[in-house]
Order: sequence, then C-alpha cells, then structure tokens
Amino acid sequence: MSSALMPVRTHIVIPARLKSTRLPNKPLLTIHGKPMILWVAEKAQLADFADDMCIATDDESVAKVCAEAGFDVVMTRSDHASGTDRLAEVAAIKGWAAHDIVVNMQGDEPLIPPLLLEQVKTLLVQDAESVMATLCEPIEDYNTFIHPSVVKVVSQNTNNQQRAIYFSRAPIPCDRDVVLSDEDNTQAPKNAYRHLGLYAYRVSLLQQFVHWSQTPLEILESLEQLRVLENGGHIAIAKAACPLPAGVDTQEDLDRLNAMSLTAFQDD
Repeated sequence: MSSALMPVRTHIVIPARLKSTRLPNKPLLTIHGKPMILWVAEKAQLADFADDMCIATDDESVAKVCAEAGFDVVMTRSDHASGTDRLAEVAAIKGWAAHDIVVNMQGDEPLIPPLLLEQVKTLLVQDAESVMATLCEPIEDYNTFIHPSVVKVVSQNTNNQQRAIYFSRAPIPCDRDVVLSDEDNTQAPKNAYRHLGLYAYRVSLLQQFVHWSQTPLEILESLEQLRVLENGGHIAIAKAACPLPAGVDTQEDLDRLNAMSLTAFQDD
C-alpha cells in the first residue's frame, strides 16, 4: 500500500524529565496525593482522537511510577538538546510512519483541556504544507509582554493559512508609537500573542530535525522551534480555542494547584 493510501495515525507523547532547575523531581511531585505526571497522563487519555499515548522519560523512577499505573513508557537518552529531539527518538523507537502525527503534551500542565490537543492536531492536518503546528493566546498586560519567560510569537496569513514568522523572548511586535512616547506603558500591543508550548509534528519532520545542527537563533533564544523556521519549515498557528490554565514551574505553582478543588482535575 502506498503511503498516500495509508491511514494517518496520531500519537500523544508526554516528555517527563526528572531534572528541573526551578522545581526538582517535578513529574513525581504530588497534587492531591498523586504524582503530577499521572494527572497529565489521565488527561491525555481523554483525548479520544488519538490512536495511542506514551510517556517519554530518561529516569527509571518516573518510568516505574507510570508503568505501575498502567501507562506505556518509552525510555529515552538523557543528553537531548531539546524536547523535540526526545520526541524524534520516541518516534524512531516506535517505528511510526513518516506521515503520522505526534502531539507533544507538556508533562507539567495537569489542567490542559483535551480540546487543545485536538485543535493543534487538526491544525496540522488542515495545512498540508506545514510540518508542525502550535497555538497562541493574546497578551493583555504590559508586564507579561516584556517578561523574558513569556515566549512571544508573530505570524502572518499565507494562502488562508496562519503561520508563525518568529518566536522570541523579547517583546515583539514592537509598537513604535508607544516606544517613542513619554507615556508609561500599561498594555501590550494589539497584535501581541503568547506562544503556548503545545505542538503537533509530522514524523517526517522529527526524522529531519535530529540531523539539523542547532541553529544560531535557536541557541540565542533557547527556543527549539526556531530550528524549524531557520531550516525553511512552515509552522501553522492559531489562537487557542479555550484558555490554557497555568502549569507548574515553581513550588508556588504546585501549592496553588494543591489548594484547588479535586474536581478541577477530574472534570473533562
């Protein structure tokens, strides 16, 4: 059977690294008594559009917890330069077809709506010329806009397809009139968008990605998606269909989630 006639399968992969500079042992830290990675995996199970789901980790303790809970675990190397490189290893281990789609679900977002996972997958399916898809949301306040930890994205409409032009930790786009004025800045520009770290990839891209050296802008910004743009790939992008609740980066984030009602994690 030719590849054009073969069905396209969708795989959800949850990368889970134990090492974190801001919050050590993050995947195994508990929310209402359950390791965070298991909350995330249970959310992934609600995404009924996917053919399968697995957790990718380089740590035996994470693998043990996930396997004992009944989840598929793939052990990966510990020396990957980025999460995308790790997904490429998973795709190779699993032997997924080049035309299949991989959805990267962050392991520190236990409240992510499954709707967003489906949206990013559908976005890639609908743009045959893009090798990757992601989501964004408007930035309303100026402090968020200028913060380096918030990744900004600018995009353009090409042939009725919205595609990313550039991602940056810098405040882009720049409103020239505001920058040159003496007034205090209180809000972000109208076209300011925050990039959400949710991706869908074609396996064929992952196969190429690992053979590309890290690019100058990728290294400068520490943003792996720039490697795709610098190598001429198109990244489809759309405004998220619903809000993405904040994930867990710090102990304060973890405390906030533990203070929430248990039903917030159990609802569809």
